Amino acid sequence: MTQQTKNTKFQSIKGFYDILPEMTPLWQKLEDTARQVLSQYGYRNIRMPIVEPTDLFIRSVGEHTDIVEKEMYSWEDVLNGDKLTLRPEGTAGCVRAVVEHSLTYNGPQRLWYTGPMFRHENVQKGRQRQFHQIGVEAFGFDGPDVDAEQIILLARLWKALGIADVELQLNSIGDAEERAEFRKSLITYFEQHTELLDEDAKRRLHSNPLRILDSKNPRMQDMIEGAPKLIDHLGDETRAHFVGLCNRLDAVGIAYKLNPRLVRGLDYYNRTVFEWVTTKLGSQGTIAGGGRYDSLVARLGGDTTPACGFGIGLERVFLLMQEYGVTAESNPDAYLVNVGELAEAASAKLAEALRDAGLSVVAHAGGGSFKSQMKKADRSGARFALILGDDEVQANQIAVKPMLGAGEQVKVDLAQAITLLKTN
Repeated sequence: MTQQTKNTKFQSIKGFYDILPEMTPLWQKLEDTARQVLSQYGYRNIRMPIVEPTDLFIRSVGEHTDIVEKEMYSWEDVLNGDKLTLRPEGTAGCVRAVVEHSLTYNGPQRLWYTGPMFRHENVQKGRQRQFHQIGVEAFGFDGPDVDAEQIILLARLWKALGIADVELQLNSIGDAEERAEFRKSLITYFEQHTELLDEDAKRRLHSNPLRILDSKNPRMQDMIEGAPKLIDHLGDETRAHFVGLCNRLDAVGIAYKLNPRLVRGLDYYNRTVFEWVTTKLGSQGTIAGGGRYDSLVARLGGDTTPACGFGIGLERVFLLMQEYGVTAESNPDAYLVNVGELAEAASAKLAEALRDAGLSVVAHAGGGSFKSQMKKADRSGARFALILGDDEVQANQIAVKPMLGAGEQVKVDLAQAITLLKTN
């Protein structure tokens, strides 16, 4: 190994980033708030591995989707030849777990999970190659009530997080038979306008023409606007499901925009699809999206089971919380300064007694003068500095100094110090 190699500074891989301690309080607020809201609706946590069989995503997400064709991190395990993939989304793994463990045997299930997902995408604000999602899935509910429940849940979450001005976009993409008929009319229409199709649209024309509707190419927008609408191909049952969803959203006062071009990027969806979008994050405006996927459980080896779910892009929600000035603090209650041999020996016991009382205490470590320790106490953001010197140890007292706002330094015993810190 050369000296140059030994001294090389490593950096994170492009699209894989560090969440630093200064950022984690707001992340924790986001995650804790989501957990609380999900619990209010009766959703239970499930935890799946981040590595799954590659074929799981080909069969669920769709062979002709961008995710499978261009974005998955896949490899062959050299030890046993298994074809494996870092999960690009969570629904497929959750369905796999539900089928493998027969979770719906005793009735419907409401589940949620969180963790990193992986896609080899162009890195930009709000889009990373390792990104984090909260996924929510409901199995065994066939009416529009659970579709509405999940959308209402998200509306409650945005309010709890201090996020406003997000728009709900809604569509129905019908069932498989209705979509097949629509697909034929769509191909016919686009074939009449091939001169306007870009290379990506031409590639998708016969494999996945619905995805052309989602194109952002400005040159194609007028032509796409004139394309047939899937909602015009819905049967009575599918239409009634969609009307039932809209009626439930109307009843609780949730506004929505009907978007006939909304199809989502995954093949497993049917009937309801929805997205919550914002204009404050540029092109990465979708912060949550989902819909029904009634055929996926059977496709992955289970019994026919209606299902509905969504994913929340946590990086984008985090950015939106910052945009709205949402803050979160994680400062300790106290910073414990110790000066002198007796104080150094006694500080650990004192810190534990304070923690036993439910207080958060940063105990100074590493020595240093009283002045340098007080500077560190100030930088810690603690509400109080607790000063323990040899005199205080001998007198069984602690000096308590307020660090924020006005207030005099006082000397008190342990019980009084606990009361002072808890009431101020």
